[in-house]
Amino acid sequence: MSQRLRARLGSGAFAVTAEIVPPRGADPAAVLRKAEPLRGWVDAVNVTDNASAHVRMASWAGCLLVAQAGIEPVMQLTCRDRNRLALQSDLLAAEAVGIPNVLLMTGDHPKFGDDPGAAPVFDLDSVQLLWAARTMREEGRLMSGRAITGRPGWLIGAVENPFAPPVGFRAARLAKKAAAGAEFVQTQFVFDVTAFGRWMAEVRDLGLDQRCRILAGVGPVRSLRVLDHLRTGVPGLFIPDEVDRRLRAVPADQIADEGTRMCAEIIEQVRAIPGVSGVHVMALGYEHGIPGILERAGLARRDPAVSAPTLGGQRAH
Repeated sequence: MSQRLRARLGSGAFAVTAEIVPPRGADPAAVLRKAEPLRGWVDAVNVTDNASAHVRMASWAGCLLVAQAGIEPVMQLTCRDRNRLALQSDLLAAEAVGIPNVLLMTGDHPKFGDDPGAAPVFDLDSVQLLWAARTMREEGRLMSGRAITGRPGWLIGAVENPFAPPVGFRAARLAKKAAAGAEFVQTQFVFDVTAFGRWMAEVRDLGLDQRCRILAGVGPVRSLRVLDHLRTGVPGLFIPDEVDRRLRAVPADQIADEGTRMCAEIIEQVRAIPGVSGVHVMALGYEHGIPGILERAGLARRDPAVSAPTLGGQRAH
């Protein structure tokens, strides 16, 4: 499988990733419909892992379908649903089938999801899982100390929220993830570009932009219902009053376009911040509109789309 994202970040060029939430079912066409419009516009596509503690098709399966569409996948893996045995097993499986990127996170508690009675696991947290993945890749051994065959070669990613309290410690938290093994990080939605710029200044002061590539999370707010959910239902997400006023000031039939225009503007603004290596576009249910947002932000199509990767084989490391 290609390693487009690794090459893009390594070259210093501005990277673009997007995100797909797999279906609440087993229909592969549902994944392909979301992936197809993104080919040639993004360097890689995340497939979420039971996001918000809602049951969906497994990320690894979605990754294989994304790869069939000729797009490089990023497998998300949360600590919520698995102990350390299953986490390491899934990481090895990702390598075996040729998934080149993994994004490791703690995950939302099941009480916030569609089956709040589910038992949470949280045997590890995200920093411990990052360390375990790096150890598997660089030292060829499991957390137990036992050696593995076929040392993995994935690019290791993490997530971070620059706006969650206590704000003054968020850059230091990223430092822990970088030390544990994170090579790139995708952030929570950025709506307050000024606050994000302050966080990036702290990141640069710690030299983290040279150790861990920062992809700013962005996305269009296409309705007042979504706006209200983001303001009140997403912990740690801050939407400035200016954004709220701007979306409420336009006629109802123009809110969607205004939201996409604002997203493009934010991409342009974060692109100008030193140390930002790219953007991660999250547009639930509007994946087909991502190319238009990128084009409006002045981002051209990527290099010619790669052909569908061959899966199931070993990669040279």
